[in-house]
Amino acid sequence: MASISGNERPDLRDLLAFYAAAGVDDALVDDPIDRFAESAQRQAAPAQQPLQAGEREAPRLGADRPAPPPPRPAAIAAVPDEAQAAAARELASKAASLDELKQIMADFDGCNLKATAKSMVFADGNPEADLMLVGEAPGRDEDLEGLPFVGRSGQLLDLILAAIGLDRKSAYIANVIPWRPPGNRTPTPHETEICRPFVERQIALAKPKVLVTLGGPSAKLLVGSQEGILRLRGSWKSHVTADGTVIPVMPTLHPAYLLRNPAHKKLAWRDFLEVKAKLRELGSH
Repeated sequence: MASISGNERPDLRDLLAFYAAAGVDDALVDDPIDRFAESAQRQAAPAQQPLQAGEREAPRLGADRPAPPPPRPAAIAAVPDEAQAAAARELASKAASLDELKQIMADFDGCNLKATAKSMVFADGNPEADLMLVGEAPGRDEDLEGLPFVGRSGQLLDLILAAIGLDRKSAYIANVIPWRPPGNRTPTPHETEICRPFVERQIALAKPKVLVTLGGPSAKLLVGSQEGILRLRGSWKSHVTADGTVIPVMPTLHPAYLLRNPAHKKLAWRDFLEVKAKLRELGSH
């Protein structure tokens, strides 16, 4: 804005432009307004009388604006508790096949993780295979595709299987938890307990000759041990199904852990050599 001499009066437009440039966007009166008094007057005002015949209601500020839409209802998430775990046990026991179990799980609303997951990750591979691998829970890639172990961890798992002469057509892969926890957080004990009957029934229906647990959580759940995975891995354990079938279990390191700790791949390699020998011993084809 150009400078103004002492005898020169500024044009009104120039003055408004100056105020706008300075950030002034509202007009103020000379005397302050007592908003507290206004509030008290509104509270003390008598209730509005009903309109008489032919009388129109005075216009109100914003009355011509459409009412905002009602808020969308939030997804209903079940609170994990023993009742939900009991319901899961009852439902899982009724499944006579893997297809029935998958449908039961898809219809089950007793686990809060289902409310935030994009898809249910049931299984991948060959359900008639002699080898079954069980991880903990789906990650982001698995949640998007609806299949277990499809990201970088899955690529490493494929290489490990290939090293002992297997692939996804000769192995069956599942997780303890079928729904991705938000933010890939660790599932709570209640969430794990609710999902336990489903994975146990899945194992019983698949009837593998050998189980491999990938990571500490699945090992602890399926062999009933509280030891860390570095102590559990490398030695054979057992999983007993509801009908009394005893399945040999090899706890080993999760592929995601191996990606973070590549020096420990040699430990996993030893574990899978044991798995290969066990399959041969049991007459796996």
